[in-house]
Amino acid sequence: MATAILLVLVAVGSVVFHFLSPWWWTPIASNWAYIDHTIIITFWITGVVFVAVVLFTAYCVYRFRHRPGNAAHYEPESKRLETWLTVVTGVGVAAMLAPGLYVWHQFVTVPADATEIEVVGRQWSWAYRLPGKDGRLGTSDTRNVSPDNPLGVNANDPNGKDDVVIDGDDLHLPIGKPVKVLLRSIDVLHDFYVPEFRSKMDMIPGLVTYFWFTPTRTGTFDVLCAELCGVGHPAMRGKVIVEEEGKYQAWLEKQQTFAELTGSSKLVKASYNLETKK
Repeated sequence: MATAILLVLVAVGSVVFHFLSPWWWTPIASNWAYIDHTIIITFWITGVVFVAVVLFTAYCVYRFRHRPGNAAHYEPESKRLETWLTVVTGVGVAAMLAPGLYVWHQFVTVPADATEIEVVGRQWSWAYRLPGKDGRLGTSDTRNVSPDNPLGVNANDPNGKDDVVIDGDDLHLPIGKPVKVLLRSIDVLHDFYVPEFRSKMDMIPGLVTYFWFTPTRTGTFDVLCAELCGVGHPAMRGKVIVEEEGKYQAWLEKQQTFAELTGSSKLVKASYNLETKK
Protein backbone atom coordinates (compact mmCIF):
# COMPACT_ATOMS: atom_id res chain seq x y z
CA MET A 1 0.00 0.00 0.00
CA ALA A 2 2.81 2.44 0.87
CA THR A 3 4.48 1.86 -2.52
CA ALA A 4 1.19 2.36 -4.37
CA ILE A 5 0.50 5.62 -2.51
CA LEU A 6 4.05 6.83 -3.22
CA LEU A 7 3.58 6.20 -6.95
CA VAL A 8 0.29 8.11 -6.96
CA LEU A 9 1.96 11.02 -5.19
CA VAL A 10 4.75 11.02 -7.81
CA ALA A 11 2.19 11.27 -10.63
CA VAL A 12 0.08 13.95 -8.96
CA GLY A 13 3.13 15.87 -7.71
CA SER A 14 4.66 15.96 -11.21
CA VAL A 15 1.49 17.49 -12.67
CA VAL A 16 1.14 20.04 -9.84
CA PHE A 17 4.83 20.99 -10.09
CA HIS A 18 4.48 21.63 -13.81
CA PHE A 19 1.56 24.04 -13.44
CA LEU A 20 3.02 25.85 -10.43
CA SER A 21 6.62 25.95 -11.68
CA PRO A 22 8.12 29.45 -12.13
CA TRP A 23 10.53 28.19 -14.82
CA TRP A 24 8.69 28.89 -18.04
CA TRP A 25 9.88 29.95 -21.48
CA THR A 26 11.22 33.37 -22.20
CA PRO A 27 8.79 35.61 -24.15
CA ILE A 28 8.95 34.79 -27.84
CA ALA A 29 10.46 37.39 -30.18
CA SER A 30 10.16 35.76 -33.59
CA ASN A 31 7.63 34.07 -35.86
CA TRP A 32 8.33 30.61 -34.47
CA ALA A 33 5.37 30.16 -32.13
CA TYR A 34 4.93 26.87 -34.00
CA ILE A 35 7.87 25.49 -32.04
CA ASP A 36 6.18 26.33 -28.74
CA HIS A 37 3.00 24.63 -29.95
CA THR A 38 4.97 21.52 -30.92
CA ILE A 39 6.62 21.36 -27.50
CA ILE A 40 3.23 21.71 -25.79
CA ILE A 41 1.75 18.91 -27.91
CA THR A 42 4.73 16.67 -27.10
CA PHE A 43 4.43 17.53 -23.42
CA TRP A 44 0.75 16.60 -23.25
CA ILE A 45 1.25 13.31 -25.06
CA THR A 46 4.25 12.26 -22.97
CA GLY A 47 2.67 13.70 -19.81
CA VAL A 48 -0.54 11.73 -20.20
CA VAL A 49 1.43 8.55 -20.93
CA PHE A 50 3.69 9.14 -17.91
CA VAL A 51 0.75 9.65 -15.53
CA ALA A 52 -1.13 6.67 -16.99
CA VAL A 53 1.88 4.34 -16.66
CA VAL A 54 2.66 5.44 -13.08
CA LEU A 55 -0.99 5.10 -11.98
CA PHE A 56 -1.26 1.73 -13.71
CA THR A 57 1.90 0.61 -11.90
CA ALA A 58 0.42 1.79 -8.61
CA TYR A 59 -2.77 -0.16 -9.36
CA CYS A 60 -0.79 -3.32 -10.17
CA VAL A 61 1.32 -3.00 -7.01
CA TYR A 62 -1.85 -2.79 -4.90
CA ARG A 63 -4.12 -5.14 -6.86
CA PHE A 64 -1.59 -7.94 -7.24
CA ARG A 65 0.19 -7.57 -3.92
CA HIS A 66 1.35 -10.67 -2.12
CA ARG A 67 -1.34 -12.37 -0.06
CA PRO A 68 -1.20 -15.76 1.65
CA GLY A 69 -2.65 -18.50 -0.51
CA ASN A 70 -2.39 -16.55 -3.79
CA ALA A 71 -0.28 -17.96 -6.63
CA ALA A 72 0.98 -15.92 -9.58
CA HIS A 73 -0.57 -16.70 -12.96
CA TYR A 74 2.08 -17.48 -15.55
CA GLU A 75 1.28 -16.04 -19.00
CA PRO A 76 4.43 -15.94 -21.20
CA GLU A 77 2.82 -14.01 -24.06
CA SER A 78 -0.40 -12.37 -25.18
CA LYS A 79 -0.85 -11.56 -28.85
CA ARG A 80 -3.85 -9.37 -28.11
CA LEU A 81 -1.93 -7.28 -25.57
CA GLU A 82 1.13 -7.03 -27.83
CA THR A 83 -1.05 -5.88 -30.74
CA TRP A 84 -2.70 -3.18 -28.64
CA LEU A 85 0.64 -1.99 -27.26
CA THR A 86 2.14 -1.83 -30.76
CA VAL A 87 -0.81 0.12 -32.17
CA VAL A 88 -1.04 2.57 -29.26
CA THR A 89 2.74 3.13 -29.21
CA GLY A 90 2.81 3.69 -32.97
CA VAL A 91 -0.03 6.22 -32.80
CA GLY A 92 1.70 8.03 -29.94
CA VAL A 93 5.04 8.23 -31.75
CA ALA A 94 3.35 9.44 -34.95
CA ALA A 95 1.43 12.07 -32.97
CA MET A 96 4.72 13.43 -31.61
CA LEU A 97 6.64 13.25 -34.90
CA ALA A 98 4.02 14.79 -37.20
CA PRO A 99 3.98 18.32 -35.68
CA GLY A 100 7.79 18.34 -35.48
CA LEU A 101 8.20 17.32 -39.13
CA TYR A 102 5.68 19.98 -40.17
CA VAL A 103 7.52 22.71 -38.26
CA TRP A 104 10.91 21.47 -39.48
CA HIS A 105 9.73 21.79 -43.08
CA GLN A 106 8.76 25.40 -42.40
CA PHE A 107 11.99 26.02 -40.48
CA VAL A 108 14.16 25.26 -43.54
CA THR A 109 11.81 26.55 -46.27
CA VAL A 110 13.16 30.06 -46.66
CA PRO A 111 10.98 32.88 -48.10
CA ALA A 112 12.19 34.36 -51.36
CA ASP A 113 12.52 37.84 -49.83
CA ALA A 114 14.73 36.73 -46.89
CA THR A 115 18.08 38.48 -46.44
CA GLU A 116 21.07 36.17 -46.08
CA ILE A 117 23.46 36.68 -43.18
CA GLU A 118 26.31 34.48 -42.04
CA VAL A 119 27.18 33.40 -38.51
CA VAL A 120 30.64 31.95 -37.91
CA GLY A 121 31.41 30.05 -34.72
CA ARG A 122 34.88 29.45 -33.35
CA GLN A 123 36.39 28.71 -29.99
CA TRP A 124 35.00 30.73 -28.23
CA SER A 125 33.35 33.69 -29.91
CA TRP A 126 30.86 34.65 -32.62
CA ALA A 127 31.44 36.58 -35.84
CA TYR A 128 28.91 37.74 -38.42
CA ARG A 129 28.83 38.76 -42.07
CA LEU A 130 26.07 40.84 -43.62
CA PRO A 131 25.49 41.61 -47.30
CA GLY A 132 26.65 45.01 -48.51
CA LYS A 133 24.90 47.37 -50.90
CA ASP A 134 24.73 44.71 -53.62
CA GLY A 135 22.54 42.59 -51.30
CA ARG A 136 24.62 39.46 -51.86
CA LEU A 137 27.17 37.66 -49.70
CA GLY A 138 30.48 36.72 -51.23
CA THR A 139 31.77 33.16 -51.09
CA SER A 140 33.96 31.92 -48.28
CA ASP A 141 36.21 28.99 -47.46
CA THR A 142 37.88 27.88 -44.26
CA ARG A 143 41.15 27.54 -46.21
CA ASN A 144 41.14 31.33 -46.52
CA VAL A 145 41.01 31.88 -42.75
CA SER A 146 43.93 33.94 -41.49
CA PRO A 147 44.56 36.68 -38.89
CA ASP A 148 43.71 39.25 -41.58
CA ASN A 149 40.69 37.30 -42.85
CA PRO A 150 39.14 35.56 -39.81
CA LEU A 151 35.96 34.58 -41.67
CA GLY A 152 37.71 33.10 -44.68
CA VAL A 153 36.02 35.39 -47.23
CA ASN A 154 37.11 34.82 -50.81
CA ALA A 155 39.10 37.95 -51.68
CA ASN A 156 38.67 37.27 -55.42
CA ASP A 157 34.87 37.27 -55.26
CA PRO A 158 33.56 40.76 -56.16
CA ASN A 159 30.35 40.08 -54.24
CA GLY A 160 32.34 39.85 -51.02
CA LYS A 161 34.15 43.19 -51.24
CA ASP A 162 31.25 45.15 -49.71
CA ASP A 163 30.24 42.47 -47.18
CA VAL A 164 29.94 43.90 -43.68
CA VAL A 165 32.10 42.00 -41.20
CA ILE A 166 31.16 42.02 -37.50
CA ASP A 167 33.86 40.35 -35.43
CA GLY A 168 33.67 40.43 -31.63
CA ASP A 169 30.67 42.77 -31.54
CA ASP A 170 26.86 42.52 -31.39
CA LEU A 171 24.70 41.49 -34.33
CA HIS A 172 22.00 44.01 -35.30
CA LEU A 173 18.87 43.09 -37.25
CA PRO A 174 15.86 45.10 -38.46
CA ILE A 175 12.47 44.18 -37.05
CA GLY A 176 9.85 42.51 -39.21
CA LYS A 177 12.14 41.34 -42.03
CA PRO A 178 12.85 37.63 -42.70
CA VAL A 179 16.46 36.54 -42.32
CA LYS A 180 18.16 33.41 -43.63
CA VAL A 181 20.97 32.48 -41.24
CA LEU A 182 23.90 30.62 -42.79
CA LEU A 183 25.94 28.82 -40.14
CA ARG A 184 29.62 27.86 -40.35
CA SER A 185 32.20 26.60 -37.88
CA ILE A 186 35.91 26.93 -38.46
CA ASP A 187 37.08 24.55 -35.74
CA VAL A 188 34.70 22.26 -33.78
CA LEU A 189 30.97 21.66 -33.35
CA HIS A 190 28.99 24.68 -32.15
CA ASP A 191 25.28 25.49 -31.98
CA PHE A 192 23.84 28.96 -32.59
CA TYR A 193 20.93 29.45 -30.19
CA VAL A 194 18.79 32.48 -29.36
CA PRO A 195 16.16 31.33 -26.82
CA GLU A 196 13.73 34.19 -27.48
CA PHE A 197 13.75 33.41 -31.20
CA ARG A 198 13.14 29.68 -30.58
CA SER A 199 15.75 29.08 -33.25
CA LYS A 200 18.87 26.95 -33.01
CA MET A 201 20.97 24.87 -35.34
CA ASP A 202 24.19 22.86 -35.14
CA MET A 203 27.28 24.29 -36.82
CA ILE A 204 29.39 21.52 -38.34
CA PRO A 205 32.95 22.05 -39.62
CA GLY A 206 33.03 21.63 -43.39
CA LEU A 207 29.26 22.16 -43.83
CA VAL A 208 26.94 25.15 -44.11
CA THR A 209 23.69 24.69 -42.19
CA TYR A 210 20.86 27.19 -42.15
CA PHE A 211 17.45 28.23 -40.88
CA TRP A 212 15.33 31.35 -41.14
CA PHE A 213 13.25 33.53 -38.85
CA THR A 214 11.59 36.94 -38.68
CA PRO A 215 12.27 39.14 -35.61
CA THR A 216 8.96 40.36 -34.23
CA ARG A 217 10.02 42.34 -31.16
CA THR A 218 12.71 44.96 -30.65
CA GLY A 219 15.22 44.47 -27.87
CA THR A 220 18.51 42.83 -26.96
CA PHE A 221 18.62 39.04 -26.90
CA ASP A 222 21.30 36.61 -25.72
CA VAL A 223 23.17 34.37 -28.14
CA LEU A 224 24.28 31.07 -26.63
CA CYS A 225 26.29 28.11 -27.83
CA ALA A 226 24.16 25.01 -27.25
CA GLU A 227 26.86 22.48 -28.12
CA LEU A 228 29.73 21.59 -25.77
CA CYS A 229 32.72 23.00 -27.65
CA GLY A 230 35.57 23.03 -25.13
CA VAL A 231 36.66 24.65 -21.89
CA GLY A 232 35.44 28.10 -22.99
CA HIS A 233 31.96 26.89 -23.93
CA PRO A 234 30.10 28.68 -21.07
CA ALA A 235 31.67 32.00 -22.08
CA MET A 236 30.70 31.70 -25.76
CA ARG A 237 27.96 34.28 -25.63
CA GLY A 238 26.85 37.28 -27.66
CA LYS A 239 23.97 39.66 -28.31
CA VAL A 240 21.43 40.15 -31.08
CA ILE A 241 19.91 43.62 -31.13
CA VAL A 242 16.63 43.97 -33.01
CA GLU A 243 15.70 47.55 -33.82
CA GLU A 244 13.63 49.71 -36.10
CA GLU A 245 14.74 50.07 -39.72
CA GLY A 246 16.08 53.62 -39.27
CA LYS A 247 18.29 52.73 -36.32
CA TYR A 248 19.46 49.59 -38.07
CA GLN A 249 20.53 51.48 -41.19
CA ALA A 250 22.34 54.07 -39.05
CA TRP A 251 24.26 51.29 -37.30
CA LEU A 252 25.00 49.55 -40.62
CA GLU A 253 26.54 52.71 -42.11
CA LYS A 254 29.13 52.78 -39.32
CA GLN A 255 30.37 49.23 -39.93
CA GLN A 256 33.40 48.30 -41.98
CA THR A 257 33.28 46.22 -45.12
CA PHE A 258 35.58 43.33 -45.94
CA ALA A 259 37.47 45.50 -48.45
CA GLU A 260 37.98 48.24 -45.85
CA LEU A 261 39.20 45.78 -43.23
CA THR A 262 41.68 44.09 -45.56
CA GLY A 263 42.84 47.48 -46.84
CA SER A 264 43.44 48.70 -43.29
CA SER A 265 45.35 45.52 -42.49
CA LYS A 266 47.60 45.95 -45.53
CA LEU A 267 48.22 49.59 -44.61
CA VAL A 268 49.21 48.63 -41.06
CA LYS A 269 51.54 45.93 -42.37
CA ALA A 270 53.17 48.31 -44.85
CA SER A 271 53.71 50.92 -42.12
CA TYR A 272 55.20 48.29 -39.82
CA ASN A 273 57.59 47.04 -42.52
CA LEU A 274 58.64 50.61 -43.30
CA GLU A 275 59.36 51.37 -39.64
CA THR A 276 61.27 48.08 -39.31
CA LYS A 277 63.53 48.94 -42.25
CA LYS A 278 64.32 52.32 -40.72
